[in-house]
Amino acid sequence: MAHPTGESESDALRLDFDRRLKLEFHGSNVTSDAGLLPFPELDDALGLSEMAGAVLSDGRRGKNTRHVLSGLLRQSVFGRLAGYDDVNDADRLAHDPAIRWIVGGRAVHDCAASASQMGRFETEWLTSGENLVALADLSGHWIDRVHTGQPPRTIVLDMDSSVSPTYRDQEGTAYNGHFACTCYRPLFVFNQFGDLERSALRSGNVHSAHGWKEVVEPVVARYRGKFKRRYFRADAAFANPQVYEFLEAGVVSTDLDGRATDWSLKQIPDLRLLASRSE
Repeated sequence: MAHPTGESESDALRLDFDRRLKLEFHGSNVTSDAGLLPFPELDDALGLSEMAGAVLSDGRRGKNTRHVLSGLLRQSVFGRLAGYDDVNDADRLAHDPAIRWIVGGRAVHDCAASASQMGRFETEWLTSGENLVALADLSGHWIDRVHTGQPPRTIVLDMDSSVSPTYRDQEGTAYNGHFACTCYRPLFVFNQFGDLERSALRSGNVHSAHGWKEVVEPVVARYRGKFKRRYFRADAAFANPQVYEFLEAGVVSTDLDGRATDWSLKQIPDLRLLASRSE
């Protein structure tokens, strides 16, 4: 070869023994994440990212913004769907053809967001008070959009807490003796299809049912009057009088595992109590 780095910045490498042969590098045009491509097609058909872009507030004040917020959100969500758990891989993924196509806009012919851009997006722009409220409601709006095409006859809400181990001094983290680790204790509400209805991030040392009402109340209110059969399921940590009274007022059937008390056995008008009782 005439020169190990090529004869010029734009020309291909040519071999000394036969100048008709060229060596070209097309790594930037090859992707290992082509399996992601059907998902943005579904996203576009349902208009999910479009809905997110309409409710998220863009705190950027500069006029030369490279990517819209909905594109950054797609890069964040679909990157994790592909197995990239944080923004450390964003610099490499910014040149990936599949990721560029998913982000859309200028990224299709240029590049997607870098690691620093994604870091600011996730830790500064998305964490504004206005956007945190919008994000809490967003999954419910997405579910309602999907249900407009084929509404279910019954809705089943499952509430449960989880554990998310943390490392070093992260804000709000705490040691949990039961799990023997420093962690967060997020609270989730899913429906019977596995869709996330709502969630809340909590400190690691709170009770499993801490803050349950703030999480489930907006979901119950959203479904009020939409379905004749509504069910709520949770484990024994949520079997307390306050939960039952709230669900009775909302006429929601319950399935609370574990320690049932005498008050849970009473007859409730227009409410089928499906409590699983232990002796």
